[in-house]
Amino acid sequence: MNHPVRRSALRRPALVTTLALACSVALASCTAGPATGPGRAAVSPASADPASRSDLKPFYGQRLRWTDCDTEGYACARLTVPRDYDDPGNGKTFVLPVARAAAGKPDRRIGSLVFNPGGPGAAGVQSLEEGMDEAFGRAARDRFDIVAFDPRGVGASVPALTCTASDDEAEEEEEEATEPPVSEGVAPLHPRTEEERTAADEGARAAAQDCERHSGGLLRHVGTQDAARDLDVLRAALGERELTYLGWSYGTSLGTAYAELFPRRVRAMVLDGAIDPSLDWSQRVLSQSAGFRRSVDDYADHCAEVAGDSCPADSPDAIRALIERLYTRAEREPLPVSEDSSYAEYGGMDATAVLDAVSMAMYTPEDQWEPLSRALAAADAGDATELGALDEEEPAPTEEEPAPEDTGDGTEEESGDEDGAATEDLTPVDNEGAALTAVNCLDVPHPRDLDAYWDALPRAEKAAGVYGTAGVTAELTCRGWPSGDRTPHRVDADGVVPVLVVGTTGDPSTPYEEAVSLADQFPGGMLLTYEGMGHTAYGRGDACVTEKVDAYLVDLKPVRPGATC
Repeated sequence: MNHPVRRSALRRPALVTTLALACSVALASCTAGPATGPGRAAVSPASADPASRSDLKPFYGQRLRWTDCDTEGYACARLTVPRDYDDPGNGKTFVLPVARAAAGKPDRRIGSLVFNPGGPGAAGVQSLEEGMDEAFGRAARDRFDIVAFDPRGVGASVPALTCTASDDEAEEEEEEATEPPVSEGVAPLHPRTEEERTAADEGARAAAQDCERHSGGLLRHVGTQDAARDLDVLRAALGERELTYLGWSYGTSLGTAYAELFPRRVRAMVLDGAIDPSLDWSQRVLSQSAGFRRSVDDYADHCAEVAGDSCPADSPDAIRALIERLYTRAEREPLPVSEDSSYAEYGGMDATAVLDAVSMAMYTPEDQWEPLSRALAAADAGDATELGALDEEEPAPTEEEPAPEDTGDGTEEESGDEDGAATEDLTPVDNEGAALTAVNCLDVPHPRDLDAYWDALPRAEKAAGVYGTAGVTAELTCRGWPSGDRTPHRVDADGVVPVLVVGTTGDPSTPYEEAVSLADQFPGGMLLTYEGMGHTAYGRGDACVTEKVDAYLVDLKPVRPGATC
């Protein structure tokens, strides 16, 4: 299975899909940290113990009550965290699902190893119950309980983000609508004309307004800074003095934020598929878009090695020409699909949908290049159904689970509240996409001036072609979004233990250069290079990576400078 969560494709062809950061595939005691020692510095104000705050003690004093999950072999629990850490006693909370796979050798158990599979928007509990613990090496599984959680607003979190109306609400909104809906015509990968740019802006504003309408009260409370604080509450609830953590993709942003807030609480931290926090919004778009473009070139160059006779053309140049041909055709008219395709109601796959499907297939070449090749050939022959299906994932289960225990917080979400958030303990159909957009927009400041986006298009085209221009246009949704208080910055985590950053040289979504940069920013940071293609490295079968990461997690064995697998 793919451990980092893949980017969620929005199903409205007129609204460009997000070349999401860290999505970009694959999804957290009341005691202070240990005394100063090797690799640690004195406590800084940023690492002061928040459990000393009386208004946070009820949250830090929790102990998880484990019961059997629906999936055999896993234990489940719930964690309550304040919705607003600046006002934790206001009665509003998030209740987060937690799950664990018990250590294989309990008599030699070290503690809990918390992971985040990516996103933002990945439901950690679901990923664990689907077997994600198997992505960890045997040594790690033997010595640790593997623990996952759904971040605030994500998955089965209560409340959970949603940007779409329920069926009843949709009917009411349709009846009350006084203006015609935004046109959902073909969206170009590079909007050049005034008409194309106006349509892109209107579509982005409509998407942002949908999220504000249905989750407005949550949007300012789902950023990575708050999720990192939740991670520390989880550490305490697990009874751990220090956190052992592994984050894939977006999970590296969560880990970095935790290390900055609680540097002396880290026992060991692995960040695989790194995101560089010093990049601004446009630099991030250019970095990731260039990564996808390089990966598509890699696909053309190495298709025969990986996909064999399934390749859609007989040479790298012919494969590139075929992909460009599909983009051009889809910009003129959506590519035809069968009636049972999810794209049928939109008249087929537009260019953005085609680009999204191609990009997503770059995450795990060993699994995805062969079906991509067949789908491209079929699309070129006139049927894009298979190509659209590459982007489809099984919907999350919608069974209602038992209500969370009464924590005495007077929470409103169990019976509904004024925020218009989801009130049932279910995973909204669009939750991953909603969370992805909400977190990215809140975490990274975006310009309000529309011209800033159009000014970025030439640079994006030069750096990454249509992958760059589509990436810039996708960021328009963030133009009117609530902004957090974080700005691009180099890591500030004095006193943290040496953090291990893993970078894949051919990573499409989190380019290797960002791993090099992140490792350099951490005091004592270590870089493990995996020479290969695809998104992230640990858990994808390379024995060298597994051995080095597990040795660090279990025995705190450092990785030497220049280490390569």
